[in-house]
Amino acid sequence: MINISFPDGAVRQYEKGTNALDIAKSISEGLARKVLAANVDGEVWDATRPIEKDSSLKLVMWDDAEGKNTFWHSSAHLMAEAVEDKFPGAKFWVGPALDKGFYYDIDLGDNKLTEEDLVTLEKKMNELAKQANPFNRSSQSKAEAIAYFKEKGDEYRLDLLEKLEDGKAVKLTSIAGAYWKGDEKNKQLTRIYGITFPNQKELDEYLVMLEEAKKRDHRKLGKELGIYTMNDEVGQGLVLWMPNGTVIIEELEKLAKETENAAGYKRVVTPHIAKESLYLTSGHLPYYADGMFPPMELDGEKFYLKAMNCPHHHKIFDAEPKSYRDLPYRIAEYGTCYRYEQSGELFGLMRVRCLHMNDAHIYCSKDDFAQEFKAVNEMYLKYFKIFGVEKFQMRLSLHNPEKLGKKYVNEPELWKETEEMVRAVLIETGTPFVEVQDEAAFYGPKIDVQIFSVIGREFTLATNQVDFAQSRSFKLSFTNQNNEPEIPLIIHRAPLGTHERFIGFLLEHYAGKFPVWLSPLQVKILPISDKFMDYAIDVLNKLKAIGVRVEVDDRPEKIGKKIREAELGRVPYMLVVGEKEAAENKLSIRRQGKGDLGQQTVEEFIANIADEILHRKSGE
Repeated sequence: MINISFPDGAVRQYEKGTNALDIAKSISEGLARKVLAANVDGEVWDATRPIEKDSSLKLVMWDDAEGKNTFWHSSAHLMAEAVEDKFPGAKFWVGPALDKGFYYDIDLGDNKLTEEDLVTLEKKMNELAKQANPFNRSSQSKAEAIAYFKEKGDEYRLDLLEKLEDGKAVKLTSIAGAYWKGDEKNKQLTRIYGITFPNQKELDEYLVMLEEAKKRDHRKLGKELGIYTMNDEVGQGLVLWMPNGTVIIEELEKLAKETENAAGYKRVVTPHIAKESLYLTSGHLPYYADGMFPPMELDGEKFYLKAMNCPHHHKIFDAEPKSYRDLPYRIAEYGTCYRYEQSGELFGLMRVRCLHMNDAHIYCSKDDFAQEFKAVNEMYLKYFKIFGVEKFQMRLSLHNPEKLGKKYVNEPELWKETEEMVRAVLIETGTPFVEVQDEAAFYGPKIDVQIFSVIGREFTLATNQVDFAQSRSFKLSFTNQNNEPEIPLIIHRAPLGTHERFIGFLLEHYAGKFPVWLSPLQVKILPISDKFMDYAIDVLNKLKAIGVRVEVDDRPEKIGKKIREAELGRVPYMLVVGEKEAAENKLSIRRQGKGDLGQQTVEEFIANIADEILHRKSGE
């Protein structure tokens, strides 16, 4: 007999070789029907895999992240079976589960897959799912598996095997091309994306959300609203901000500057390029060279486009002697950086090659660290409230001890110390977080901030990093209270991320309907006819005098058309003016998405909109 420990602390005895599914059945048949996999001693197993020794067991279901992963991984294999039925001889490379759904990379030979084929494959997958065939694990030695796939002539499975160390409601969503192993020199495979759910209701709800997401696609809205454009002659991944987009950028900078000034930051400006030696000192070239543009040579020296602001900021810190009285020393910059993203990874505003970063660096002692790190996290929370971000997650990204000296600075004791410092602050402040291994910065642990839009789409917003290495690389120090040199800790933080990524998020979050303070055009005045143009211009000038972004629609169009077009342009306020309004010094007010709000005097409206803008109200 073996002892099985459950999450509630209970321990039960079972026959050696039992499996999680049998254990679930011993509790109830209803429970067994919900089981998708098992977590045995912290490792996800097939539900039918024999358990041979005393173990801890958690039964994995759909609501668990591990359950969705298992469900979608199984669905990828189900799709592969459907593909093989339609295209005999197809070869399969990898078919992983994703955060939402799954994909499979497939060599279809001379066959071409069409959108119509997806419908056929969906039907086959549903047919196969109804057969309720079990997924059974078949254990073979590596040599036996290699021999099997050699006989089949499957170079893709062989490639995966040779790298191994010894030892349903269905929707197929899209087709794409994917180079084998991501190398443009290799053959292009067909990638099929899909998603499955335990029942049709959940799939239908997901598809409704997907349609809403398409309407909110920042690339579509960015074009419709004149926010940004891109041009092949300028270059891939290089954003051209149009007047409307520039307004949003300036409002975000204004918010950041106000917030940082109140928190004791000082503003700096640094160049867009630097000598190779700067990035050798910082360590970015050895660790980050693939993400940087190639160097330019001038007068026998190499210069690089700036991929990050921190080395420049370290030189500013070092420009003048510092004592403990100068710390914490906080400097901030909306710095322009350039990163060489692969062409296949570029995506609208989310992955670009030129980015404007809400960056700052805090130089502090160990005694000040907890308070400074806490203050940065509180700044995040303030911004979340302003932008209506209700769901977020902090990811504590840790190093991998096996990669010290390769991916990470080789300072094991400092890694241990700083990771514990960050963890302690998060626990003390009650900040919800999860820990992930092998995702730290090369110079220290970090917090990656994941935020979710109103329809649940996840975005990586920004980062809050601890750096114990670059102070040493740049030989930074301050004089402590004992009149001795001491090395400062550095906090890298960017609460609003980059203009590019954050505005992309906001476009999708608000569906283009920005709150008044952030809207490129805040008010549109709609005269019923030319007879009331003088009154419209008078209102325009009064609003401009208090800084409101306002226009008059002076076209000889019917008022209904003017209102419809202002609605489509996502203008927050529409002011209709006619004979009665002009005679009584009033405005008929319409609000984006809310319709007619009645009448106010010009003075009342000015006072209300000024208050809404000043306090950055959401408008809800």
